[in-house]
Amino acid sequence: MGLMSGSASFVRFAVTGDLPENPLEFIARRISAYAFRDIDETTDEYSVGWVSVLNMFDAAFEYASFRNGDYIVLSLRTDERKVSPAVLKKFIAKEEERVRRQRQIPKLGRAARIEIKERVRAELTAKAIPVPTVYDLCWNLSDNSLLFFTTNKKAHTVLEDYFKDCFGLLLVQQIPYNTAEKLLVSESPVPLESMSPQLFI
Repeated sequence: MGLMSGSASFVRFAVTGDLPENPLEFIARRISAYAFRDIDETTDEYSVGWVSVLNMFDAAFEYASFRNGDYIVLSLRTDERKVSPAVLKKFIAKEEERVRRQRQIPKLGRAARIEIKERVRAELTAKAIPVPTVYDLCWNLSDNSLLFFTTNKKAHTVLEDYFKDCFGLLLVQQIPYNTAEKLLVSESPVPLESMSPQLFI
């Protein structure tokens, strides 16, 4: 479930690094430069980029702004052409059989099998329809935190890499220990690691 759903799962990240002067202008330029590019009419296998949380086809943010007060609200969209391993294996074997019969030989050499595998894979991938996936995020500029609305580890890696490429900032996942440490900085001079559990009975 995403940001606009009634219920949602999310992971919290801290945003580390410094934004330049006029941060909102910088963010707007970078979002535009890294907006999603459609691959439906191409043979590209993969595309990733920013879209509106309200419409995954709105990569220009014509219908809704990504800015809401101190928050940047976006969706990270990925489109990927996938071919089932079983389907790929079937068509490779079918093409190898056809070539063997055509050449009237009992067995194909390694080079021929590699060429067939790469050619069949490219042909099937070009015919595959890109599968879209959309993940929402909410970036709080005032406290340098970010909520990413999925617990998928692969999606976390994609976000961390793409966020760094786009904005030049690092994302650090916040586990409970990190959150407690941050909250206690202003509350206690005692380091968190030196504290021990207490029973309040």
